[in-house]
Amino acid sequence: MERERFGSRLGFILISAGCAIGLGNVWRFPYITGEYGGAAFLVMYLVFLVVLGLPIMVMEFAVGRGSQRSIARAFNVLEPAGTHWHKYKWVGIAGCYLLMMFYTTVAGWMLAYVPKFASGQFVGADSQATSAVFDAMLASPVECVFWMVVVCVVSILICSLGVQKGVERITKAMMLALLAILGVLVVRALTLPGAADGVAFYLLPDFPKIFGSPDMFFEAAYAAMGQAFFTLSIGMGSMTIFGSYIDKHRSLMGEAATIGVLDTGVALATGLIIFPACFAFGVAPDSGPGLVFITLPSVFEQMWGGQVWGTLFFVFMSFAALSTVIAVFEGILRFSMDQWGWSRKRAVTVNLIAIPLLSLPCALGFNVLSDVVMPGVGDIQTVEDFLVSSNIMPLGSLVYVLFCVSRRGWGWKNFLAEANEGEGLKFPRWLRPWMRFGVPVLVVIILIMGWVPIVSSWM
Repeated sequence: MERERFGSRLGFILISAGCAIGLGNVWRFPYITGEYGGAAFLVMYLVFLVVLGLPIMVMEFAVGRGSQRSIARAFNVLEPAGTHWHKYKWVGIAGCYLLMMFYTTVAGWMLAYVPKFASGQFVGADSQATSAVFDAMLASPVECVFWMVVVCVVSILICSLGVQKGVERITKAMMLALLAILGVLVVRALTLPGAADGVAFYLLPDFPKIFGSPDMFFEAAYAAMGQAFFTLSIGMGSMTIFGSYIDKHRSLMGEAATIGVLDTGVALATGLIIFPACFAFGVAPDSGPGLVFITLPSVFEQMWGGQVWGTLFFVFMSFAALSTVIAVFEGILRFSMDQWGWSRKRAVTVNLIAIPLLSLPCALGFNVLSDVVMPGVGDIQTVEDFLVSSNIMPLGSLVYVLFCVSRRGWGWKNFLAEANEGEGLKFPRWLRPWMRFGVPVLVVIILIMGWVPIVSSWM
């Protein structure tokens, strides 16, 4: 069977960026930037993005393009005889399924809010009323399961059309629409009376929040390192599959840098919507789901034309969520096709049944299964998120790095030759000591720090 390809470089960049631009990226990044000193934190984040996140992304792209396979067979093709790097594929694909087991539910919430806003359900609502709407949605197993299934069916059916006609064409359209809506919302937020205070809170450097004490500095550094690491969706094979779909006309460092700029730009721009809007109406910004589903709806309803702006915001958030779901679904389908020789039709049929069923525990975890919790971690969604974000992603990234620098793996020379083939920014040869020792140390720190508060709560 002939290998499917992206039809354009723009398609590859937008799809890879779509995979990286996710919900945690656009609601978590603005908040922690404000919390840890605004522009001071941003500089720290960008440093870690360049020295940690982007190099690992390049390595994952290189493994995909060099092998012309997904994670299912990539290591098999490139590894030396007698080694066992390929066994990581089972952890990687488990991570993709785990991610979808909770991400489809949260994406469903975003999608559900589009008709809620468009129909005028939030007209005149204050934060107490918007909180009641969100709580009622979570308490309804029918509503949570319905929207989760909609996300699964729509995304898998898009993937069923193939790489160019489905994944590339639809994701390109969604990403371009996402960027257009984002631009409109930023302009609207920045023109609100009192918006300047929100911009100042967000972007003016507040160095005491970082350098006030050693504890503050290390807390901010860990937050910046974690955000730079997790924002690019590396370590589970998602970028491997996209690397396998592109040609060798462009070097991979330049492509990764472009994707990193898009990803960070969207995250920054989201903050330019949230903070000016909150400060303009005297609403204290909050973090996590409360910010998106409770605080912001009440803020939008205080604006002129708030019903339109709120609807546009949740269309934007839905596109951000769906672009990630489609990208990961494509990796899951291609795994089946590469590993077992399945046709795309068979892979779609199996996963159209499997993924919604696997996602049920999370969709029911806020109502029917709300009593199911893991001590020190939390509910079903939090447990699944923890397993992916704090364990499989850093572990997988460590595997990719060691595979590309080790003589018992693919090796540094082979990686460099693949990464630097084509026009564009080259991966520096002299970075080998950093990639061999520095990056693994940082990844291990991320792994350990993810467990520290949980283990502490058990003791």
